[in-house]
Amino acid sequence: MLIKVCGITDAANMREVARLGPDMMGFIFHPASPRDVSRKVDALPLDRLPEGLIRVAVLVNHPLEEVLNLLGRYPFDAVQLHGEEPPAYCRELRHRCPEARIIRAFGVEKGLPEALEAYEGLCDYYLFDTAGPLRGGSGQGFDHGLLKAYRGKTPFLLAGGLAPGDAAALKALDHPSLAGFDLNSRFEIRPGIKDPARIASFLREMGRTEAASERPDSNPMAHPGPGGCYGGFGGAFIPELLYRNVEELSEAYLEILGSGDFQREFHALLARYVGRPTPLYFAPRLSEYYRTRIYLKREDLCHTGAHKLNNVVGQALLARRMGKQHIVAETGAGQHGVATATVCALLKIPCTVFMGEKDMQRQALNVLRMRMLGAEVVPVRSGTRTLKDATSEAIRYWINHPDRTYYLIGSSIGPHPYPDLVTRLQSVISKEIREQLLVREGRSSPDAVIACVGGGSNAAGAFYHFIGNGHSRLIGAEASGEGTGSGLTAATLAVGKAGVLHGTYTLLMQDGHGQVAEAHSLSAGLDYPGIGPLHAHLHEKHLATYVPVSDQEALDAAMVLTRLEGIIPALESAHALAVPGKMAFGEAEVVVISLSGRGDKDMETYEKQWKQE
Repeated sequence: MLIKVCGITDAANMREVARLGPDMMGFIFHPASPRDVSRKVDALPLDRLPEGLIRVAVLVNHPLEEVLNLLGRYPFDAVQLHGEEPPAYCRELRHRCPEARIIRAFGVEKGLPEALEAYEGLCDYYLFDTAGPLRGGSGQGFDHGLLKAYRGKTPFLLAGGLAPGDAAALKALDHPSLAGFDLNSRFEIRPGIKDPARIASFLREMGRTEAASERPDSNPMAHPGPGGCYGGFGGAFIPELLYRNVEELSEAYLEILGSGDFQREFHALLARYVGRPTPLYFAPRLSEYYRTRIYLKREDLCHTGAHKLNNVVGQALLARRMGKQHIVAETGAGQHGVATATVCALLKIPCTVFMGEKDMQRQALNVLRMRMLGAEVVPVRSGTRTLKDATSEAIRYWINHPDRTYYLIGSSIGPHPYPDLVTRLQSVISKEIREQLLVREGRSSPDAVIACVGGGSNAAGAFYHFIGNGHSRLIGAEASGEGTGSGLTAATLAVGKAGVLHGTYTLLMQDGHGQVAEAHSLSAGLDYPGIGPLHAHLHEKHLATYVPVSDQEALDAAMVLTRLEGIIPALESAHALAVPGKMAFGEAEVVVISLSGRGDKDMETYEKQWKQE
C-alpha cells in the first residue's frame, strides 16, 4: 500500500520523515490551514528528496493559472485538489500539465459523493477524507464501511483521522481499489511537524520494512566506485586523443543530471513526448501458460517503439547543456538510431548514425525511419559489419571532431562515465515498476525481474532499484544464437573472458589469440561480443543470473506471447520472454518481464523463419 505523509512545513522534519521511506509527501497551500506552506515553500529543498518519493502540492480552489505557475516553479510530481474543483478543471489541468499526477479529494460523511463518476479518467487517484469545513488535517474519522459502495475504476487513498494504532484495522480493509493511506494530524508533534517515531511505528505495523536507504535517490550498488569501476570491471581505457572528450563528460554529467532545471525538462519530455509512465500489464493468459504471475513492463509502448528513447532524451539534453552542436551515435537493431534521430529532429541538432552494413540490410525499415527524420546514416563495411564495428566507427569520428560533437552511446557500455550515465537515465524503468507494483500488489519489490541483455541498458534500467535488495531475483537473458558451444553465439557471460573493448574492461567474446570474436544472433540488438561492466560485476558477485537463450527459443517465446496476449515483441525482448520456459517460478511469485521493444522492425525475420518451418 502507498503511504502518504501530508502537512509538513519544516525542512529538517521533511528530511527526517523522507528517510523513513514513505511513497508520497504532501505540502498544503491553504492559508486557513495551520500546515500552510505558501510562504515557506522556498525554504524547503524539495529537489533533494529521494527519487521515487512523490511530491504532492495540496491545493484548495486555486485558479488554474496559479496551479500551473506553482508546478512550473517547484518540482512537484502531483497535485491534490481539496476544494470544489469541477471535472472540467481536472480535464484542463491534465491537458496543460500531463506529467503531473492528479489526486481529487472528496469529503465523506453519510455516504460516498454522487459526483465520483464524473471524474473517472481525469484523476490518477481519489482521496476519501472526512467531510467538514477544515481542509488538510481535521483529525476526525468516518465510517470506513461506506467504502464498500465504491465501484469506480480510479484507485483511492484513505484519509481522515488515521492514527498510529489503526494499522491492524486498516490492513484488514478489503477493497480492490484501495491504493494507500494518508497520514496527517494524528502523526504530529504539533501542526506541521511530524513525529518520525509514530510514522516509523505505523510503517512497521503495516509490514513496510523498507527504509529510504533501500529506495534512494540513487542505488549505490548500481553505481561505479573510484575510477568508474564496478568491482574489477569498468574504467576508461581510451587513447590519448579521446581523453579530453571523456574527461569533459565525466566532470559535467553528475552536476547537470542533478540540477533541478535538467530534471524538470527531462521528466516533462518523458511524460509528454516519450509516453511515460509505460504500463505495467498483468498478462493473464501468459501467467496461466507458465503457471506464475507475469507482469510485462511495456517499454514497447514508448514513442519509437523501445526503451531507447529514455536514454536518448537525457543524453541529448545533456549534450545541449554542454554546448555541443552535433550528435553522433551507433546502432545495431536500429532502435537507438531511430531514437537518436527522433530527438535530434525535435531539438534541431544535426545527427550522424553509424550502422553495420549487415544490420542495415536486416533492419531496412529503421534505416528508412532514420533518414526520414533527417539523420545521416553511415554504413560500416569493416569487420563483422554489425554493432561492434558501428561503435568503433562512431568513436573514431568522435576522436576526430572533439569540440562540437557529442557521442550519444546507446547502451551501458563504453568508457566511464557512459555505463553509469546510461544506467541512471534508464533507471526510470525500475522506478516505475516499484511504484506500479506497489499499487497492484501492495509491495514494491517483485520476486523476479527479467530482461534481455546485449550491451545491457534495458536490463540495467529494469534491475536498478532492485540490485542488492535481498528479495528480487535479477535475471538477464543473453542471446546464445545456435548454442553456446556452436561458435555462433552472443552469450558473452557464458563463453567470454575479461578484456578491453570500446574503452571499458569487461567480459567479452575472444578467439584463441585474444582477438574479439564475432557474435551471432538473429536479433541485431543482441549480437554485441561484450557486455556492460555493471552486468559483468553483477554476474561475478552473483547479484544477478544470466541465462543463454537460443534463436529458436526466442522465436518460440515470441509466438507464445503473440498468440496468447496479442502483443508482437521485438526479437530482443523475445529472449527475456523465453526465460519462464527455462526456469521454475512459483505459482504465487510475481515476475516482471521488461518488454523492451515491439516487433515491427523484426517482421521480415519472423516471416523468413515461419516460411522455413
